[in-house]
Amino acid sequence: MALDISIFETIHPSRFLSFTIPNPDPSLSSPLIRIAILDSPLHPSTPSSSSLSAPNVAAMFVPKHRESDWLFSTESGHLQLLLSSPNIQRLILIGQQAIVDDPNSPSIYRRPIDSDCLNNLEMALKPLVIALSPKDYFKYGNLEVPILSYEDNVISSVVLEKCVGNFVGEMLVEDVEIESTNQKREFRRRLRFKRMPNLVQTEIRIVPRTVYCLDSVEIGGNDNVEFSPDLGVLVHVYLVPMVASLALVGSWMDERFQLGFRPKALCLGVGGGALVGFLKTQLDFQVVGVEADEEVLRVAQKYFGLEDGDFIQICVRDGMELMEKLARGDSYCEGAAHIDPQFDVIMVDLDSSDLSNGVSAPPLEFVRKDVLLAARSLLCESGIFVINVIPPSRLFYERSIYGIHEENLRCNVYWKQ
Repeated sequence: MALDISIFETIHPSRFLSFTIPNPDPSLSSPLIRIAILDSPLHPSTPSSSSLSAPNVAAMFVPKHRESDWLFSTESGHLQLLLSSPNIQRLILIGQQAIVDDPNSPSIYRRPIDSDCLNNLEMALKPLVIALSPKDYFKYGNLEVPILSYEDNVISSVVLEKCVGNFVGEMLVEDVEIESTNQKREFRRRLRFKRMPNLVQTEIRIVPRTVYCLDSVEIGGNDNVEFSPDLGVLVHVYLVPMVASLALVGSWMDERFQLGFRPKALCLGVGGGALVGFLKTQLDFQVVGVEADEEVLRVAQKYFGLEDGDFIQICVRDGMELMEKLARGDSYCEGAAHIDPQFDVIMVDLDSSDLSNGVSAPPLEFVRKDVLLAARSLLCESGIFVINVIPPSRLFYERSIYGIHEENLRCNVYWKQ
């Protein structure tokens, strides 16, 4: 059935459509080109005589060899790309049709040397991009549709495993080589969820298990180099300020150590376990980690070096429910022994499952009064409450801070803008 181009003349919030056309560029390997169009879930402002009132539209060409990446091949990834481009109300995504991965062979990406390989395709599809733009866009003197480019620091990557969790859905583990600023090659292992593919859930440094000349190491190469987690350093950008916040109660921690006690931390949201492992191995904490998805914990233990044993207890449960449970005096949790419900530190790294306005953290319900009261009851007198916040808006951030201070919690919030 032929596609009626006229349906794209107006913006319809959250409308997502995709289709394929024959490839007009013989230099590309795929016989088909995939076109995906997404309109912003945010309602456009009322038009006026100002050119700024025209519905903003942009196109983006998928980087070569990244066509099967969830960021470019799914509606959730498309939404993240759109929301990360300020004021864009329609994003047109164009790329080669992804080849279905062979389940028996790893999915490998290497950054192309030729960065201009899509120029011919861009020129050939220019009339189509204009036809897919809102009619009102051209009423205000706009003659061209801007082309956005996607850039990140990934040089190469290989997917180690894809699996499905009951709570988070599809996820993948991948090894990547990233650009380095110190002329030393840098390898990382990452955990990503399909529902928010542009957000790295966990990232750790990895090193070759056998001593290699790093110049000869190739991610996904034929030499089958095996990597081991390096748990002695935090590389995930938001974990560093979260751990640094402990300096605010440094004197209290010193007193605990001098009296022969290990400080106790409650970590809500384990993911790959980078934070839990660092607190235990590098800072000598006793840690209770809480994760809602058992499959995430399996992945963390298999690929990220998470251990459940001496001074680490892992509990499979919703983090907010567990806090309220402990606050009521019920110290039992599946997968863990008795939990002493008093902590020096509570660290919260929970994402919202509502992605309609993009990635946000923590879940909105986390700042309910009953949840915050439960957190306060679990903290010792000099304890600290640390939250990773990804606010969808400044209003969300300010409301979160207000709710926390209203309950008289000593809190350090890392705001990822």
